[in-house]
Amino acid sequence: MRSFLEKTGSMGAVVAAAACPVCFPKLALVGALFGLGAFSAYEAQLFIAAQLLIVIAMAGHALSYLRHRNAWLLAGALASGAAVFAGLYWAASETLAYAGLGGLVAASAVEFWHRRRRNPLESVITCPSCGARSKETMPTDACQFFYDCRSCGAVLRPKSGDCCVFCSYGSVRCPPMQPAGAA
Repeated sequence: MRSFLEKTGSMGAVVAAAACPVCFPKLALVGALFGLGAFSAYEAQLFIAAQLLIVIAMAGHALSYLRHRNAWLLAGALASGAAVFAGLYWAASETLAYAGLGGLVAASAVEFWHRRRRNPLESVITCPSCGARSKETMPTDACQFFYDCRSCGAVLRPKSGDCCVFCSYGSVRCPPMQPAGAA
């Protein structure tokens, strides 16, 4: 859901902006190549939609931060969203608004690339007692019911309803749960 929000928000904002010839004239030239010029009669609604989608993209990046903990990526996405609004309302700078849109798309692309190159058998377990994080390789043939924290020595057990410690405390669910759509 998090990834869906940031991608939909970023790409949707660009598409909606591409259909707004008065607000985003340079982007509207590209949009016209794809037939978005037909929506110019709805420019006011598309301008509002573009702004809403930018807010959705920023919220998606904030939620995605909870998983990947990449502060630079979150800061870039939030700064890009702020740049769009600053370019539109505060500085009246078309360049700043375009840079912000580009930054949102770039942040989404980087998040997508990181997500694709991730090893599905690696998970970062966060200890609920001390907050220590440890990257571990998950077993493929069984669920791991116990885990000893390397920092504080606490023995972690799965939460009620989870099959293993990776499903409860890991950044990625265990391999048996991944194909089920629970990842």
